[in-house]
Amino acid sequence: MDDIADTPNIDPKELAEPLRRAIGERYLTYALSTIMDRALPDARDGLKPVHRRILYAMRELKLSSTGGFRKSAKISGDVMGNYHPHGDAAIYDAMARLAQDFNVRYPLVDGQGNFGNIDGDNPAASRYTEARLTAAAEALMEGLAENAVDFRDNYDGTLTEPVVMPASYPNLLANGSSGIAVGMATNIAPHNIEELINACLHLIKAPNARDETLIEHIPGPDFPTGGVIVEPRENILEAYRTGRGSFRLRAKYEVEDLGRGQWQIVVTEIPYQVQKSRLIEKIAELIQLKKIPILADVRDESADDIRLILEPRTKNVDPEVLMGTLFRQSDLEVRFSLNMNVLIDGRTPKVCSLKEVLRAFLDHRREVLVRRSQHRMDKIDHRLEVLEGFIIAFLNLDRVIDIIRYDDDPKAALMREDWSLEHRRAMSEKDYVSPGAGPGELSEVQAEAILNMRLRSLRRLEEIELVRERDALMAERATLEDLLENEDVQWATIADQLRETRTKFGKKSEGGARRSQFAEAGEVEDVPLEAMIEREPITVVCSKMGWVRAMKGHIDLSQALKFKDGDEGRFAFHAETTDRLLLLGANGRFYTLPASQLPGGRGMGEPVRLMVDLPNEAEIVDLFIHRPGEKLLLASSAGDGFLVAADDVVAQTRSGKQALNVKDGVVAQVCRYVAGDHVACVGENRKVLVFALDELPEMARGKGVRLQKYKDGGLNDATTFTLADGLSWKDPAGRTRTETDLTEWMGKRAGTGRMAPRGFPRDNRFT
Repeated sequence: MDDIADTPNIDPKELAEPLRRAIGERYLTYALSTIMDRALPDARDGLKPVHRRILYAMRELKLSSTGGFRKSAKISGDVMGNYHPHGDAAIYDAMARLAQDFNVRYPLVDGQGNFGNIDGDNPAASRYTEARLTAAAEALMEGLAENAVDFRDNYDGTLTEPVVMPASYPNLLANGSSGIAVGMATNIAPHNIEELINACLHLIKAPNARDETLIEHIPGPDFPTGGVIVEPRENILEAYRTGRGSFRLRAKYEVEDLGRGQWQIVVTEIPYQVQKSRLIEKIAELIQLKKIPILADVRDESADDIRLILEPRTKNVDPEVLMGTLFRQSDLEVRFSLNMNVLIDGRTPKVCSLKEVLRAFLDHRREVLVRRSQHRMDKIDHRLEVLEGFIIAFLNLDRVIDIIRYDDDPKAALMREDWSLEHRRAMSEKDYVSPGAGPGELSEVQAEAILNMRLRSLRRLEEIELVRERDALMAERATLEDLLENEDVQWATIADQLRETRTKFGKKSEGGARRSQFAEAGEVEDVPLEAMIEREPITVVCSKMGWVRAMKGHIDLSQALKFKDGDEGRFAFHAETTDRLLLLGANGRFYTLPASQLPGGRGMGEPVRLMVDLPNEAEIVDLFIHRPGEKLLLASSAGDGFLVAADDVVAQTRSGKQALNVKDGVVAQVCRYVAGDHVACVGENRKVLVFALDELPEMARGKGVRLQKYKDGGLNDATTFTLADGLSWKDPAGRTRTETDLTEWMGKRAGTGRMAPRGFPRDNRFT
């Protein structure tokens, strides 16, 4: 850089500025190329350049829908060599997609061979498959030979290709489109042609139609794979009004009765662009991870049609609950995002509403109609000019033959001859005037036609046939003149053409009926855990070292259980598989364990620390069943505590939820369900204090307030009870004792209390 600065007449800043400009200009060129020539479809025919070139190349190969097939390698080779100078693999992939009836609502390519399947398998190599056009593709190109659209040079200037297809139906919405450009993207859902044409006909009658009216004709997308659209109507309307939105799409299913109360779910349609094999893998993974305990198995029995079997774990499961869970956790329900970003005039990208897209198509159809009509009129004028010459030749056949036989330049002689009388007879006072010559003269076109006429044609050259053809053409020409001059006639003609297209591809045609249905989503967002798990009795056992297991059935809690060497039992209680267990660690943190996910009772179980993030240094304070709606008494070893709602300490993650704040050697000591109106505390000094429950605050998290004051030591135990029933405990002999007169120990919260009654347990615990 220093060398550049020392070079005379060179400014480093001037070198940097052109570089920035050059990079910016080149990136802009690339961006525009991506937007216009690759990623975004044209609103008029709904095609991207690669698709347009594929269809045109197949038309040039004369691969009609009723003709023979050609190798896909030949087609992709012609497209690449003549119109699309890109990779043949990319061209073949684009062509193969146009043939996939599970990806394209109205396939434009009729494929023969392996063109992929809904499982996600790729098509066979292009040398193994064959293809031809479909009737839908031919309808898109109807009028190409009649100057319906502009043509442009191909990439090397040796051939021409259409700028846009004439498109006899709104293909952009019929087949949809998707693509990612630079700084923008598009994603358009497929729709039903019958509904689209009905909306177009309504838009012709009422150009200022409201979006609410159009949605009466187009209630929503119509996906190739069917499915059930559960998006609310107002959301669909807003998406069509703005050009942006989304649609919730679900699989279609039915409950199949197997007899004797047994049943299974059969999925017959899966959401659009969901690979069946990947869907099955996802559901199988959910079963393996026990995320859907009520689902036992999934298998694929599909042949030509979709048939996925979902087996419940028990016949008592509600099918709606099972499917609601699957909708939430798998691709049996997807959300299709709508982004109608298109090239509205072939050049300008714009996010359009439904009405704007339909209007762009109709305006294009009108331009196509005018151009085709003008082209037909030019053809008629040329034919009328030739017919005029034929009639003149017929009326004076001997003179024409004489000129051809003896004149050195018969063409010039025919053009010099005066045919005034014959002109009048030929035209029979019609208002048509030949553009090629003056009155009484033959034009060059007429003279050339007469000279090129075969001798054997003279026997058929009867005046009556020529006049009949001329009169028919004159009548057609008059109709075309009216059409070109009258806008109302043009729209009426377009409406007739759309009705013909609707008859050909509408709901009464093969594959034309609507496939996607509509339904309300229903309340399946919050499926309770109890509904997902088969309710069975279990016995939860947790050792002192934290090994937990769930034994089937409610066993006798007094029987001896096996534990690892050096370990012993700590918790054992009856529960059910639908229960949730709450574990309180000495760190004041609650952890939640679903009873259905506990290891079986055949072995010693598993360490609870593998299931939740309980630190190794934190002991287990308590393990119990969560009872919704009830309250807990929490207290630390320092004698501080409070009340907390049991629902507030349920953790959603394995990291748990902090409830009791402890530090500096203080640990969580007590956790009891509240039952009664008073609190009894006992410290390590064996002093007991009883006070009213309403003196404790209810909190979600915190240190709490002082329960009992100590000079030395801390809290040993605390419980709640009903004062009228008295305070109970077990004496050293195991007998239950109840003290009803507690006046001596009654006091205010944070008092020191009095020595425990005679017979109070030596471990200073109430239970």
